[in-house]
Amino acid sequence: MGLLGFAILCVVIAVIAGALGFTGIARGAANIARIIFAIFLVLALIIFCLVALGVAAA
Repeated sequence: MGLLGFAILCVVIAVIAGALGFTGIARGAANIARIIFAIFLVLALIIFCLVALGVAAA
């Protein structure tokens, strides 16, 4: 499972915990999901730029 998969898993945990009333757990899982998704976006952008410049092969 990649970074995006872990981010989606944390979002699902946050939604379920929030629905059950565990707001502290939901807030923590949502923060983790946000951080992991941001890391995924930065890495994806870097890889896209490298491929577009011809530095790395896809």
